[in-house]
Amino acid sequence: MKSPRATSVTIETPEGVQFSYDLASPVVRALAWMIDVAAIGVLTKLAGKIAELFTRVNQDWAGAFLVILYFAISIGYGIVLEWRWRGQTLGKRVLRLRVVDAQGLRLQLPQIVLRNLLRLIDMLPFVYLAGGVACFCSRNAQRMGDLAAGTIVARERVSVLPDLDRIAPAKYNSLLAYPHLAARLRVLANPESVSIAVQALSRREGYEPRSRLELFEELARYFRALVRFPEAASQGVTDEQYVRSVVRVIYSSNWF
Repeated sequence: MKSPRATSVTIETPEGVQFSYDLASPVVRALAWMIDVAAIGVLTKLAGKIAELFTRVNQDWAGAFLVILYFAISIGYGIVLEWRWRGQTLGKRVLRLRVVDAQGLRLQLPQIVLRNLLRLIDMLPFVYLAGGVACFCSRNAQRMGDLAAGTIVARERVSVLPDLDRIAPAKYNSLLAYPHLAARLRVLANPESVSIAVQALSRREGYEPRSRLELFEELARYFRALVRFPEAASQGVTDEQYVRSVVRVIYSSNWF
Protein backbone atom coordinates (compact mmCIF):
# COMPACT_ATOMS: atom_id res chain seq x y z
CA MET A 1 0.00 0.00 0.00
CA LYS A 2 1.43 3.38 -0.99
CA SER A 3 2.18 5.75 1.88
CA PRO A 4 -0.09 8.81 2.07
CA ARG A 5 2.84 10.93 3.20
CA ALA A 6 4.31 13.39 0.69
CA THR A 7 8.05 13.62 0.12
CA SER A 8 7.87 17.23 -1.03
CA VAL A 9 5.45 20.14 -0.93
CA THR A 10 4.95 22.88 -3.52
CA ILE A 11 3.87 26.35 -2.41
CA GLU A 12 2.57 29.13 -4.64
CA THR A 13 2.74 32.76 -3.58
CA PRO A 14 -0.18 35.13 -4.31
CA GLU A 15 1.87 36.51 -7.21
CA GLY A 16 2.08 33.08 -8.85
CA VAL A 17 5.67 32.17 -7.94
CA GLN A 18 6.03 28.48 -7.12
CA PHE A 19 8.79 26.85 -5.10
CA SER A 20 9.07 23.47 -3.43
CA TYR A 21 10.54 21.90 -0.32
CA ASP A 22 11.81 18.36 0.16
CA LEU A 23 10.21 17.22 3.40
CA ALA A 24 12.31 15.65 6.14
CA SER A 25 11.19 12.11 6.95
CA PRO A 26 10.22 11.15 10.53
CA VAL A 27 13.36 9.00 10.76
CA VAL A 28 15.72 11.84 9.84
CA ARG A 29 13.89 14.16 12.20
CA ALA A 30 14.34 11.59 14.98
CA LEU A 31 18.07 11.45 14.31
CA ALA A 32 18.29 15.23 14.47
CA TRP A 33 16.39 15.21 17.76
CA MET A 34 18.80 12.63 19.20
CA ILE A 35 21.65 15.07 18.55
CA ASP A 36 19.63 17.81 20.22
CA VAL A 37 18.89 15.55 23.20
CA ALA A 38 22.62 15.01 23.63
CA ALA A 39 23.21 18.76 23.53
CA ILE A 40 20.42 19.35 26.03
CA GLY A 41 21.95 16.66 28.23
CA VAL A 42 25.29 18.47 28.29
CA LEU A 43 23.60 21.77 29.14
CA THR A 44 21.54 20.11 31.85
CA LYS A 45 24.65 18.55 33.38
CA LEU A 46 26.24 21.98 33.53
CA ALA A 47 23.04 23.29 35.13
CA GLY A 48 23.31 20.48 37.69
CA LYS A 49 26.74 21.74 38.68
CA ILE A 50 25.23 25.15 39.28
CA ALA A 51 22.36 23.63 41.27
CA GLU A 52 24.88 21.93 43.57
CA LEU A 53 25.79 25.36 44.89
CA PHE A 54 22.25 25.70 46.25
CA THR A 55 22.53 22.47 48.26
CA ARG A 56 24.68 24.35 50.72
CA VAL A 57 21.74 26.66 51.36
CA ASN A 58 18.71 24.36 51.07
CA GLN A 59 18.35 20.88 49.55
CA ASP A 60 14.74 21.49 48.48
CA TRP A 61 15.66 24.74 46.79
CA ALA A 62 18.39 22.97 44.88
CA GLY A 63 15.96 20.33 43.61
CA ALA A 64 13.37 22.92 42.58
CA PHE A 65 16.02 25.05 40.90
CA LEU A 66 17.27 22.04 38.90
CA VAL A 67 13.74 21.21 37.71
CA ILE A 68 13.20 24.81 36.57
CA LEU A 69 16.56 24.86 34.81
CA TYR A 70 15.83 21.58 33.02
CA PHE A 71 12.46 22.87 31.79
CA ALA A 72 14.01 26.16 30.67
CA ILE A 73 16.83 24.38 28.85
CA SER A 74 14.74 21.65 27.17
CA ILE A 75 12.14 24.12 25.86
CA GLY A 76 14.30 27.21 25.52
CA TYR A 77 16.98 25.31 23.58
CA GLY A 78 14.72 24.87 20.55
CA ILE A 79 13.19 28.34 20.79
CA VAL A 80 16.48 30.21 21.03
CA LEU A 81 18.34 28.25 18.35
CA GLU A 82 15.46 28.07 15.86
CA TRP A 83 15.02 31.83 16.16
CA ARG A 84 18.72 32.69 16.01
CA TRP A 85 19.55 30.13 13.29
CA ARG A 86 16.37 30.72 11.26
CA GLY A 87 14.66 27.40 11.85
CA GLN A 88 17.61 25.24 12.86
CA THR A 89 18.85 23.60 16.04
CA LEU A 90 22.22 21.87 16.34
CA GLY A 91 20.73 18.55 15.21
CA LYS A 92 18.91 20.13 12.27
CA ARG A 93 22.04 22.00 11.21
CA VAL A 94 24.13 18.81 11.26
CA LEU A 95 21.56 16.92 9.15
CA ARG A 96 20.76 19.95 6.95
CA LEU A 97 17.15 20.37 8.03
CA ARG A 98 15.23 23.59 8.61
CA VAL A 99 11.85 24.56 10.07
CA VAL A 100 9.88 26.71 7.62
CA ASP A 101 6.40 28.19 7.44
CA ALA A 102 3.98 25.79 5.74
CA GLN A 103 2.66 28.61 3.53
CA GLY A 104 6.07 29.81 2.43
CA LEU A 105 5.97 32.94 4.58
CA ARG A 106 8.76 34.10 6.84
CA LEU A 107 9.02 32.01 10.02
CA GLN A 108 7.76 34.03 12.98
CA LEU A 109 8.80 33.89 16.64
CA PRO A 110 5.30 32.94 17.90
CA GLN A 111 5.35 29.90 15.59
CA ILE A 112 8.72 28.83 16.98
CA VAL A 113 7.55 29.29 20.58
CA LEU A 114 4.30 27.37 19.98
CA ARG A 115 5.90 24.37 18.22
CA ASN A 116 8.49 24.04 20.98
CA LEU A 117 6.01 24.40 23.85
CA LEU A 118 3.89 21.67 22.30
CA ARG A 119 6.82 19.27 22.50
CA LEU A 120 5.46 18.55 25.97
CA ILE A 121 2.36 17.08 24.30
CA ASP A 122 4.29 15.39 21.48
CA MET A 123 6.46 13.59 24.05
CA LEU A 124 3.46 11.87 25.68
CA PRO A 125 3.06 9.23 26.93
CA PHE A 126 6.79 8.48 26.53
CA VAL A 127 9.71 8.78 24.05
CA TYR A 128 7.84 11.08 21.64
CA LEU A 129 5.12 8.52 20.91
CA ALA A 130 2.34 11.07 20.28
CA GLY A 131 4.55 13.23 18.09
CA GLY A 132 5.92 10.24 16.22
CA VAL A 133 2.45 8.89 15.43
CA ALA A 134 1.30 12.33 14.27
CA CYS A 135 4.43 12.67 12.11
CA PHE A 136 3.90 9.29 10.43
CA CYS A 137 0.18 9.90 9.88
CA SER A 138 0.47 13.50 8.67
CA ARG A 139 0.81 13.93 4.92
CA ASN A 140 3.57 16.51 5.36
CA ALA A 141 5.31 14.67 8.24
CA GLN A 142 4.17 17.21 10.83
CA ARG A 143 4.06 16.50 14.53
CA MET A 144 1.33 18.16 16.60
CA GLY A 145 3.53 21.15 17.32
CA ASP A 146 4.02 21.70 13.59
CA LEU A 147 0.30 21.33 12.86
CA ALA A 148 -0.57 23.92 15.51
CA ALA A 149 2.17 26.35 14.48
CA GLY A 150 1.70 25.92 10.72
CA THR A 151 5.26 24.76 10.12
CA ILE A 152 7.03 21.95 8.28
CA VAL A 153 10.57 20.58 8.54
CA ALA A 154 12.33 20.55 5.19
CA ARG A 155 15.65 19.33 3.87
CA GLU A 156 18.08 22.04 2.84
CA ARG A 157 19.04 21.75 -0.78
CA VAL A 158 22.56 22.26 -2.02
CA SER A 159 21.94 25.34 -4.10
CA VAL A 160 23.15 25.57 -7.66
CA LEU A 161 24.44 28.99 -8.61
CA PRO A 162 21.79 30.59 -10.84
CA ASP A 163 22.62 32.09 -14.22
CA LEU A 164 23.49 35.53 -12.90
CA ASP A 165 24.44 36.87 -16.32
CA ARG A 166 20.87 36.23 -17.45
CA ILE A 167 18.82 37.26 -14.43
CA ALA A 168 21.20 39.79 -12.83
CA PRO A 169 23.74 41.04 -15.38
CA ALA A 170 27.04 42.28 -13.97
CA LYS A 171 26.34 45.95 -14.60
CA TYR A 172 27.08 48.67 -12.09
CA ASN A 173 25.69 47.56 -8.75
CA SER A 174 25.34 50.46 -6.34
CA LEU A 175 24.90 48.10 -3.36
CA LEU A 176 28.44 46.78 -3.75
CA ALA A 177 29.73 50.26 -2.96
CA TYR A 178 28.85 49.50 0.67
CA PRO A 179 30.58 46.16 1.39
CA HIS A 180 29.77 46.13 5.12
CA LEU A 181 26.05 46.58 4.40
CA ALA A 182 26.20 44.02 1.57
CA ALA A 183 27.75 41.49 3.96
CA ARG A 184 25.00 42.14 6.47
CA LEU A 185 22.38 41.61 3.77
CA ARG A 186 23.87 38.19 2.96
CA VAL A 187 23.57 37.17 6.60
CA LEU A 188 20.04 38.44 7.20
CA ALA A 189 18.33 37.48 3.93
CA ASN A 190 15.96 34.56 4.36
CA PRO A 191 16.89 31.65 2.01
CA GLU A 192 13.26 31.16 0.97
CA SER A 193 12.90 34.84 0.06
CA VAL A 194 16.12 34.74 -1.96
CA SER A 195 14.82 31.64 -3.77
CA ILE A 196 11.58 33.45 -4.60
CA ALA A 197 13.57 36.43 -5.91
CA VAL A 198 15.64 34.19 -8.19
CA GLN A 199 12.57 32.44 -9.55
CA ALA A 200 10.74 35.73 -10.00
CA LEU A 201 13.61 37.12 -12.06
CA SER A 202 13.88 33.92 -14.08
CA ARG A 203 10.17 33.91 -14.93
CA ARG A 204 9.51 37.65 -15.16
CA GLU A 205 8.33 37.44 -18.79
CA GLY A 206 5.56 35.04 -17.81
CA TYR A 207 3.83 37.41 -15.39
CA GLU A 208 1.16 39.95 -16.13
CA PRO A 209 2.65 43.48 -15.96
CA ARG A 210 0.65 44.43 -12.87
CA SER A 211 1.45 41.19 -11.03
CA ARG A 212 5.12 41.60 -11.88
CA LEU A 213 5.18 45.14 -10.47
CA GLU A 214 3.44 44.00 -7.27
CA LEU A 215 5.77 41.01 -6.86
CA PHE A 216 8.99 43.00 -7.19
CA GLU A 217 7.59 45.79 -5.04
CA GLU A 218 6.99 43.27 -2.25
CA LEU A 219 10.40 41.66 -2.66
CA ALA A 220 12.19 45.01 -2.76
CA ARG A 221 10.32 46.13 0.36
CA TYR A 222 11.45 42.99 2.18
CA PHE A 223 15.12 43.37 1.26
CA ARG A 224 15.14 47.11 1.96
CA ALA A 225 13.71 46.47 5.42
CA LEU A 226 16.53 44.04 6.21
CA VAL A 227 19.34 46.51 5.58
CA ARG A 228 19.02 50.26 5.15
CA PHE A 229 21.40 51.30 2.38
CA PRO A 230 22.05 55.03 1.87
CA GLU A 231 19.48 56.72 -0.34
CA ALA A 232 22.10 57.23 -3.04
CA ALA A 233 22.37 53.45 -3.47
CA SER A 234 18.80 53.07 -4.70
CA GLN A 235 18.05 56.49 -6.13
CA GLY A 236 16.46 56.11 -9.57
CA VAL A 237 16.47 52.30 -9.27
CA THR A 238 13.23 50.42 -9.91
CA ASP A 239 12.07 47.69 -7.54
CA GLU A 240 12.98 45.01 -10.08
CA GLN A 241 16.45 46.48 -10.58
CA TYR A 242 16.91 46.59 -6.82
CA VAL A 243 16.02 42.90 -6.52
CA ARG A 244 18.50 42.10 -9.32
CA SER A 245 21.20 43.96 -7.40
CA VAL A 246 20.34 42.05 -4.21
CA VAL A 247 20.58 38.68 -5.98
CA ARG A 248 23.93 39.62 -7.49
CA VAL A 249 25.22 40.74 -4.08
CA ILE A 250 24.15 37.51 -2.37
CA TYR A 251 25.30 34.99 -4.96
CA SER A 252 28.46 36.75 -6.06
CA SER A 253 30.03 35.73 -2.75
CA ASN A 254 28.64 32.17 -2.83
CA TRP A 255 26.55 32.77 0.26
CA PHE A 256 24.64 29.48 -0.09
